[in-house]
Amino acid sequence: MKKITLVGAGGKMGCRLTDNFLKHNEYQVNYLEVSTQGIENLKKRGVTVSKQNEVIPDSDVVILAVPDVYIGAISHEIIPMMKSGSLVLTLDPAAPLDGVIFKRDDVGYVIAHPCHPSVFNWEPTEAAFRDFYGGISAKQSIVVALMSGTEEHYKLGEKISQDMYAPIDKTYRITLEQMAILEPAMVETLAQTCMEVVKEGFDKIVALGVPEAAARDFVLGHLRIQIAVLFKEVNGTFSDAAYKISKRAKPILFKDGWQKIFEMSDIKEQVRDITNK
Repeated sequence: MKKITLVGAGGKMGCRLTDNFLKHNEYQVNYLEVSTQGIENLKKRGVTVSKQNEVIPDSDVVILAVPDVYIGAISHEIIPMMKSGSLVLTLDPAAPLDGVIFKRDDVGYVIAHPCHPSVFNWEPTEAAFRDFYGGISAKQSIVVALMSGTEEHYKLGEKISQDMYAPIDKTYRITLEQMAILEPAMVETLAQTCMEVVKEGFDKIVALGVPEAAARDFVLGHLRIQIAVLFKEVNGTFSDAAYKISKRAKPILFKDGWQKIFEMSDIKEQVRDITNK
């Protein structure tokens, strides 16, 4: 039975992982948390916080479920205590790519991140459909990367990731750099920013007098079909008028050269902003 220590077990992501680990009896899991709210979150789940100095040296796997701005300092405190041959499992590519995580040659490093349930997931119940983050009842895929270590490290990290992010649809093995292209560059720097602008536009048209309920249904319905057409979920197309207006809008809304956000030099600047306080 593998011994796992979950660091940050009572935080936002930590609680989701804790909930899934509590469903498994194939691991011996210890939970670390320092914040008052996090400890309270764990108490509500019947979980007792362990002592760091007692559990880290004996752990086969240490999962760092902590914010990016703190992960560097926490890793420098915890990873030197780990036994040789053990595994560090992180949940995001930013800190590993930025080089702020404490590095040891005799320890493996795996990064695993959820894709979150697709907007086109079919789920049998409303509760599963509304599991937007995933990890409760809606299926989601995950991406997993071996930063350093052995194939055994990767296989162990992948298996634990599948359990802690369950239920799983597909598991994709990619590189650390490819994961950073996905996040932050694709889904945060580009997609989230665009969606924030869409929401600003929504707020503007409501302020102009469009009934909010009508605007919400109109916008969300159109977003769904637009995503379906562009990502080929449906054998359809946009109207000629829609293509004409999007062609007109792009140079107004986007600067030339915006795709530099996918260049690794720019991505490293993005992750540096993420990991710095």
